[in-house]
Amino acid sequence: MFVMFEHRSDPLLPRLRFFGRVLAFLALSSVGIFSALGIGVLGYHYLGDLPWIDALVNASMILGGMGPVDPITSHVGKLFASAYALFSGLLFIGAASLVLTPFVHRIMHKLHIDEE
Repeated sequence: MFVMFEHRSDPLLPRLRFFGRVLAFLALSSVGIFSALGIGVLGYHYLGDLPWIDALVNASMILGGMGPVDPITSHVGKLFASAYALFSGLLFIGAASLVLTPFVHRIMHKLHIDEE
């Protein structure tokens, strides 16, 4: 998905099209979050030897920033949990940036911050 933003010399995007852009960025962010959740569930299930429901809970809690629920006993499971926790922190920053992008651009466009 390639989104072109309007140039500084273009008029401000109408509200309806702006809300469409916001929804598109929310959708893109959601795809990333749900993909990461799927990776976490698979990793906790296969590498952490957790049942599916416990793998979902652990992946959700790590992705949400709350921390793990069940102890992981295997070395490979612990390595996965560490990598997944770091990945989740970076994913949160990326998802938040995606959601804020249309708003920041609109403010910059409206205030003409990016003048020559």
